[in-house]
Amino acid sequence: MATIAALIGRILLGALFVFAGLGKVMDTAGTAAYMEAESPFPGSLALFVGIFEIVAGLVLASGFMTRIASLALIVFTALATVFFHEKVTDQVQAAMALKNLAVIGGLLMVFAYGQARGRMDLADERAKRLDAEVRAAHAEGKAEGATTAAKTD
Repeated sequence: MATIAALIGRILLGALFVFAGLGKVMDTAGTAAYMEAESPFPGSLALFVGIFEIVAGLVLASGFMTRIASLALIVFTALATVFFHEKVTDQVQAAMALKNLAVIGGLLMVFAYGQARGRMDLADERAKRLDAEVRAAHAEGKAEGATTAAKTD
């Protein structure tokens, strides 16, 4: 169940960045004007930012190199929060900053636990441990039986 939840969570986090990036790519002029008005960054970075969000979001959602993708998106989201949502006295900006903090929290979870494939290794390890315990119990039973047989002889 945890593996499925991690997979769905990673896909949803990735989708957030993919759709945000698509919006930037579809309206590069609007994004460039917003960037120049609200931050020290040049508007010429608008297309690059949109493409970065799309690619990083897809990489995150796919489960390929999740730790690298989540780390890159953590830095990106933190910078976006500092430069675009710094007016926390404005209720909308405060809500956007808190949303970004929650996204960073989710990305930190992805960074901490990586991709779900590693969880399957745990299941294999658990199965091997169980098999070893069964073999040990079987051997113990044989030894106990041999001891009992020797005492009755």
